[in-house]
Amino acid sequence: MGKEKKAFPLRLDPDIHRALEQWAADEFRSVNGHIEYLLREALAKSGRLGKPRKEE
Repeated sequence: MGKEKKAFPLRLDPDIHRALEQWAADEFRSVNGHIEYLLREALAKSGRLGKPRKEE
């Protein structure tokens, strides 16, 4: 099994959530999966994340 994921509540502006829903659907991801993807990408780009992990 992979790493256990940390669950936490996230409050978003409804317009941001709608935009994320559409973007995630366009990329064939869940909203949660797309947020994680975007955060991982931003962290890697800023050098704040270790080695890039393969997307599953």
